[in-house]
Amino acid sequence: MTTDASDEWKRWHEHRTEKVSASYGPLALTGTHWIEDHPDGRLPDLPGRWALDGDTVVLTAAGTDGLTVDGRPFSGEVRLGADSGPEATARVALGERRLVVLVREGVWGVRDYDPASAARRAFKGIDATPYDPRWAVPGRFTPYEATRTVRVGNADGRERGLALAGELAFDLAGQRLTLQAAQQADGALWAVFADATSGDSSFRFRFLHPPAPDADGRTTVDFNRAVLPPCAFADHFICPFPPPGNTLDTAIEAGERSLI
Repeated sequence: MTTDASDEWKRWHEHRTEKVSASYGPLALTGTHWIEDHPDGRLPDLPGRWALDGDTVVLTAAGTDGLTVDGRPFSGEVRLGADSGPEATARVALGERRLVVLVREGVWGVRDYDPASAARRAFKGIDATPYDPRWAVPGRFTPYEATRTVRVGNADGRERGLALAGELAFDLAGQRLTLQAAQQADGALWAVFADATSGDSSFRFRFLHPPAPDADGRTTVDFNRAVLPPCAFADHFICPFPPPGNTLDTAIEAGERSLI
């Protein structure tokens, strides 16, 4: 069983490396520009004018700007909502670059993904600790009566709300530990955590994605699959920091540690 789990982890790690180094993966992000910070509508290193109008972004450009919308050369004016699909399918492009429209807490922005980014060219891999069954333990998720939103700092220096759905409890190295976790649309959990290795032998915080709990709240807490947050790959992500209570005294010497 341990051999099977180790082999599965190796496949997971290989897939993870392929995903982050993909043409429009996190290493390709070269900028996140908040439109409200640029009242003239001119975003750094991007052609056209980008303006807010209610719950949409209005892009105005000339044919000479070189933009395409929905795969066709663009000139004139177009209203854009937030892109919801993979970055590669963003409506607006500039050559091979993809300009992804996003909104966070009512604040609209544009992300610039460039397959030729310096970070993607320099990428050599992710330093991850080999699989160890000691770091995969049973957990139990207890949902809150209602979602709790806490304000936490983000990697870009701003503070935003983090919606937490419940508490994940587990025993590890002889200790009873808990993490506050969010719950995604498919039921899977998401916890932002730090530990005694954070900022030393691992990145300053990491993400954990336990599978959806069963009807009794049971799931698996597998720190072998703790991952680096997107902001470890590019400075332009807005990753939330761990909420109160999610900084563990235990040294979690498992999972992804840093970039090679």
